[in-house]
Amino acid sequence: MPRTTLRRLNGLDDTPAALADSTLVLIDYQNTYTTGVMELDGWQPALDAAARLLARAREAGTTVIHVINDGGEGTPYDIRAEIGRIHPSVAPVDGETVVVKRVPDAFVGTDLGEHVEAAGKSDLVLAGFMTHMCVQFTAQGAFLRGNRPTVVADACATRALPVAGTELDAGQVHIGALATIADLYGVVVPTPDSLN
Repeated sequence: MPRTTLRRLNGLDDTPAALADSTLVLIDYQNTYTTGVMELDGWQPALDAAARLLARAREAGTTVIHVINDGGEGTPYDIRAEIGRIHPSVAPVDGETVVVKRVPDAFVGTDLGEHVEAAGKSDLVLAGFMTHMCVQFTAQGAFLRGNRPTVVADACATRALPVAGTELDAGQVHIGALATIADLYGVVVPTPDSLN
């Protein structure tokens, strides 16, 4: 029997967002994930893909919103220290909004929703760190509030995780999170070049 998704069963559109008709939300591209205890597998290729995505979005005149997680002073997510800052390769430029969050869904307890509404586009393009956590939960949050998220797979990365006495490698965690998103919450495309 052929596999289907909850999206198809519910008649939801699987057409990827077009950059010019979307808002780009870049999630937690912080130095936190490039070194030390939270270093992600494959962070550099994902960051390179994010930089290409960001350049294409800026060229298309897309509204860009950067999201960062603030875990507080002295944590690996301390946005007041170098460790918690946005990586220079995808750093905001003048006119680009930065939203500070404290939970995985970037819409919870922040003004992200207001910025998305002000941009006037219901389609969102999402990418970031970590695939299984803040990317997945922000895609869910976007879907539940009536937006239509598209996630760029190779601009995301995560890490290996222990579960039930075994360990899933980072690739399994990454693909599993993307599969969850694609089942209901949004469209998943492989690369920035997959977007019009």
